[in-house]
Amino acid sequence: MATNGYLDMDLLRFTTAGSVDDGKSTLIGRLLYDSRSIFDDQMEAVEQASSKRGNGEVDLSLLTDGLRAEREQGITIDVAYRYFATPKRKFIIADTPGHIQYTRNMVTGASTANLAIILVDARKGIQEQTNRHAFIASLLGIPHIVFCINKMDLVDYDESVFKNIQQQLEDFSSKLEVRDLNFIPISALKGDNVVNRSTRMDWYQGSTLMYLLENIHIAGDRNHIDRRFPVQHVIRPMTEEWHDFRGFAGQIAGGIFRVGDAVQILPSGFQSTIKSIHLGEREVQEAFAPQSVVITLADEIDISRGDMITGVINPPKSSQDVEVMLCWLNERPLQPNGKYSVKHTSRDARCMIKEVAYKMDINTLRKHEEDKHIGMNDIGRVMVRTTVPLHFDSYVRNRNTGSLILIDEATNETVAAGMIV
Repeated sequence: MATNGYLDMDLLRFTTAGSVDDGKSTLIGRLLYDSRSIFDDQMEAVEQASSKRGNGEVDLSLLTDGLRAEREQGITIDVAYRYFATPKRKFIIADTPGHIQYTRNMVTGASTANLAIILVDARKGIQEQTNRHAFIASLLGIPHIVFCINKMDLVDYDESVFKNIQQQLEDFSSKLEVRDLNFIPISALKGDNVVNRSTRMDWYQGSTLMYLLENIHIAGDRNHIDRRFPVQHVIRPMTEEWHDFRGFAGQIAGGIFRVGDAVQILPSGFQSTIKSIHLGEREVQEAFAPQSVVITLADEIDISRGDMITGVINPPKSSQDVEVMLCWLNERPLQPNGKYSVKHTSRDARCMIKEVAYKMDINTLRKHEEDKHIGMNDIGRVMVRTTVPLHFDSYVRNRNTGSLILIDEATNETVAAGMIV
């Protein structure tokens, strides 16, 4: 394959989740193995490790369980990122933990994903963690969710078992905001319907997991309507060749920017037009999310890091009062009226927790307005007041401008991830 064609290939980011021992690591190992994305030395190391454990066959889960503690326990305790490619598409996998105490790791791994694979053990059916992970995937705005009913080999590839679990998942998912749901019966261990179609489940006429990953449409997942460009850095080379150059560098968070377009700068509200767009070392006539570019304007306007270049129409909301769904990530609970640092796109500010509206029961999707205690792995609706206005969209409209993180000023730890309501 030509290098340029390889670089221009689609990139699909997906995350895997499920209860403990549902087979996430084995599934990823199977994807890597059957798509021939494993180096010989990796395979030799896995074969040796499998032999030491006395496994009767090669344990493909060891391809992803990279931490020593994980290999000893046979579980995933951190987010393991894996990269592979097929002739059709490039992939980045975030293999996230199943334990309830590692929910925060799933939030981390799923925050940039286009698609979530949620595994369900065919023998056990829907577990508490299944609902939790489906809700978090919905909350994080992942457009596509694939439920893989795994270990079908242990229930004799029974269609009724699959259909029963599928019905329960459809009933639960109807309460969530998910655009695209898929259900696939698989055996990660045996390879049924992962990369190759199963000959033991003739009753299933849908696609294999790999076919779905290679062909699912993701180009429309981003907001290409509302123009959003958070400024990360102001470039002033101050050289003879570029004496008067003043460019604004950053990653486009939404919309399409074209040379000659009228734009406005927030928070000042000044307007100008785009003079040039630089993508790497070349000038282009237009750029779109998620490209990283340098934009120059026709007018000399004072712009600094944290400002946002937007379209004149459909600007983001600007406010110091922001209502968010917070996933709490820290062992120390949220402090009512507590003060934290907040990071939103390229803007840094400080904030205070004004109010906790409710805590969400992830398993029943009930809102507990009387329970205001937000501890680690809890999710709640919170109002924060920031020291400077943030320029934001709702998370469902734009995942980039609709998300923020809270940081403990004393320890510099990230304590929460927030989705703006």
